[in-house]
Amino acid sequence: MGMDYYNILKVGKGATEDDLKKSYRRLAMKWHPDKNPNNKKEAEAKFKQISEAYEVLSDPQKRQIYDQHGEEGLKDMPPPGSAENRNGFNPRDAEDIFAEFFGSSPFGFGSAGASRSMRFSCDGGTFGGYSGNDNMYRHYSDGNGVNMLKKPPPVESKLPCSLEDLYTGSTRKMKISRQVVQPSGRLAQETEILTIDIKPGWKKGTKIVFQDKGNEQPNQLPADLVFVIDEKPHEIFRRDGNDLLMNYSVTLAEAIRGITLEAKTLDNRDLLIPVNEIISPGHEVLVSGEGMPIAKEPGSRGDLKILFQVKFPTTLTTEQRAALKQILGG
Repeated sequence: MGMDYYNILKVGKGATEDDLKKSYRRLAMKWHPDKNPNNKKEAEAKFKQISEAYEVLSDPQKRQIYDQHGEEGLKDMPPPGSAENRNGFNPRDAEDIFAEFFGSSPFGFGSAGASRSMRFSCDGGTFGGYSGNDNMYRHYSDGNGVNMLKKPPPVESKLPCSLEDLYTGSTRKMKISRQVVQPSGRLAQETEILTIDIKPGWKKGTKIVFQDKGNEQPNQLPADLVFVIDEKPHEIFRRDGNDLLMNYSVTLAEAIRGITLEAKTLDNRDLLIPVNEIISPGHEVLVSGEGMPIAKEPGSRGDLKILFQVKFPTTLTTEQRAALKQILGG
């Protein structure tokens, strides 16, 4: 009588290629031996049957012969190997079919235990990756309480940015090198260029997530890669939320008579700010709208706060003292 391939795959005689694929995916995941450690022998037999049924019914020529002559008819097929091997199948064939569907075996065959550490470079620098223990990994469930694939924690690295980058926005190209699992189950190195668009106004601590771009392992999902924005110190400005702060030193004479302050903005514009009042130490001038762009409000910017320091002379001539007394009414 032989096996009823349609019954094994739980499809009807008129099943389309799409029907076969859907049914194979569901049943192969359910009966994979590595997912059934308590009844491995039964699972192995079912898994092979499911793979064999799919292999025959998904091939139009084999399916036609099977429909006309049953399983016996397939033994007489001309391709080498089918005559001497009753089913033309062994566990390796079953795993190959499984790998075609799922990219690689998510349960891990033969290649477990390779290094999880990962390295990738940015702007000529190199960042170390994550290396951890299995018990640090998160488990994912299929809803029935059965553990499916595990996903390692994200691999985080700082992305140092100048204040100019965060003011105007910029694009970074990141070259990463990672370990991938090939359909055969072997591990290989793969390089890829990732593009990060830094938006104007992004703050320190902003995270950019590249899903599944970490190292792959046969027994788990790949980790996510996360870049965390960090701010490089600036020689003139300090950032305070959406505002910019700068210190400005004036002489005592300038503090008394007033000045026109000159400053270069982060996008290279020249600011001229008249200060007509008497400047005392710690005096602050606020320039509205000349701070950092506000990421969540395009077109809006914070303020520029200028903190003044007055340089007092350490010595005065008799004439200077007399002049000062006269000016200050003393």
